Amino acid sequence: MSSELVIVYHRQPYEEVVENGKTVLRENKSPNGIVPTLKSFFGSVDHGAWVAWKLAEDPSNPDFEKVVEIEDAYGKYSVSRLPLSADQVREFYHITSKEAFWPIIHSFKERYNYDPVDWPNFRQVNWQFAEAAAAEAAEGALVWVHDYNLWLVPGYLRKLRPDLRISFFHHTPFPAADAFNVLPWRREIIESLLACDDVGFHIPRYAANFVSVVRSLFDLEVKRVPAPEHMISEGTALTERTMPTEITYQGRRVGVSVTPVGIDTDFIDKRARLPETDAAVAKIREELGDAKLVLSVGRTDYTKGGVEQLTSFERILTNNPELIGKVRLMHVSVSANRNMAAYNQVQEEIETIAGRLNGRFGTLEWQPVTLVSRAIPFDELVSYYRAADVAWITPLADGMNLVCKEFIASRIDGKGALVLSEFAGAAVELHTAVITNPFSFRSMDTAILSAIAMSEEEQRGRMEELRKAVLKYNIKAWGEAVEASHTKAKQSVDAA
Repeated sequence: MSSELVIVYHRQPYEEVVENGKTVLRENKSPNGIVPTLKSFFGSVDHGAWVAWKLAEDPSNPDFEKVVEIEDAYGKYSVSRLPLSADQVREFYHITSKEAFWPIIHSFKERYNYDPVDWPNFRQVNWQFAEAAAAEAAEGALVWVHDYNLWLVPGYLRKLRPDLRISFFHHTPFPAADAFNVLPWRREIIESLLACDDVGFHIPRYAANFVSVVRSLFDLEVKRVPAPEHMISEGTALTERTMPTEITYQGRRVGVSVTPVGIDTDFIDKRARLPETDAAVAKIREELGDAKLVLSVGRTDYTKGGVEQLTSFERILTNNPELIGKVRLMHVSVSANRNMAAYNQVQEEIETIAGRLNGRFGTLEWQPVTLVSRAIPFDELVSYYRAADVAWITPLADGMNLVCKEFIASRIDGKGALVLSEFAGAAVELHTAVITNPFSFRSMDTAILSAIAMSEEEQRGRMEELRKAVLKYNIKAWGEAVEASHTKAKQSVDAA
């Protein structure tokens, strides 16, 4: 059956688990992962389709089931699965996407690795995604492509199916031209994105950066409007006063939309109010005694600033010995990819510093750092969000960061302090967080010390404003904003 909406994303929209020797497809458990959010859009169409890759021992095997029909809480939809070999996945995802693109989109040019990239393989994989989307889409359907590892899909798709509406959304930052143009394939990538009807970003800065890149490569016209007031946070690094809404290239109009992703606040609120959560929070606080809990949650990735956090905490305990025994840091750093040397190096640094901290300052009764290197079940994590005195979220670069929003949504008591990096996209929305610069020793140390010492009255005043922002611009609001951008793009196409 042809589909009115085709979502193109590298991951499958379910978890594959083996039960009694059989592979079973289960719905994703994470309430705020992007997959459940995207699947919710299928509710607005009669039939939808999802295109993803699946690891295959032999991609040419005729028995490989390329299309499966799914029926779950989000309705009935097709999943078109592209069989990729382990080598194809390694070249496409681990090398090109993570070693070449990832450092550039986060502006870490010094970590960029061009040499091992197999660009023909990247083109081939993107072509396969485009072919599958073209085969699934009905006449005039919307194809919604997600994230940087599928940058070439729109260009191929426009050639295959000029009738389609094509939108693209970036879940990461988008860098300025001086960083992006390090990529030798920059022109090919941008030409592909210009085949879209709409190109989406989290915040105005990333949209502005995109236009700066396009301008460095092509002649175009740009429409701009003032940035929304709620996305102007004074003194933060990512604030923009204006933002582009449309560019015209070779007579063709391309929408540029800004829609910051939110979280499922209703789900988190329910988890936070469970009696089991109350009991878990009480147990955590009892174990802490008079000590304050600082909570940090992120992935083991050089962009997340885990090493910088731990070195800051070491300086704080060194320079403020009165805090020894009075403050504990729970540092959750989940491995992003154990197959990559860059992430293993970060993990080793984190473990080394945490061990040194516990060795220097710990006693038999008290350890300054609890290091958790595994994913924590979400209900348990909500308990820690509620029990923590401070959430310390300080990535060096981050497209949005939903952890800080989860912490805020969990604080039904109206207390707690949030220390947030000014280089997280969420900082432009969360005006009353304690904003810090993770590249500055003084800024980091001062921010966490002020959060630890913050009075309950100040906590409540700041948290009230934080909760207003997170509850208003939640995942439902993001969906409505995305729908509006798609509608606007369609009207622009119809008028052309």
